[in-house]
Amino acid sequence: MKENTFKMVTEDGKEIICNVLFTFDSEETKKSYIAYTDNTYEADGSIKAYAAVYHPENLNAGFEPIETEKEWKVVETILEAIQEEVRNKLQQATDETDTEAGSTNPNGQ
Repeated sequence: MKENTFKMVTEDGKEIICNVLFTFDSEETKKSYIAYTDNTYEADGSIKAYAAVYHPENLNAGFEPIETEKEWKVVETILEAIQEEVRNKLQQATDETDTEAGSTNPNGQ
């Protein structure tokens, strides 16, 4: 099994492979969190993502639900920051590609 994947058993007993999106520790809540996807899609076409509390020192302990609004806010803030970083990197890559394409002189000069 790859380091960034894990198997999960659904309520109906089906085994699925999930991908870890990111993990982080919160100083504020003193807990560790995992965000992951089962690679299924929402009706709007976006990929479904989930978050939970996990114990990095005992990965076999399973996940615990996020219980408070405060915890959800912490996770959402981290997710938004990561999404913004990804958007910025994609925009930079697009800008660089556009610049390179525009600076090419068809006469080789």
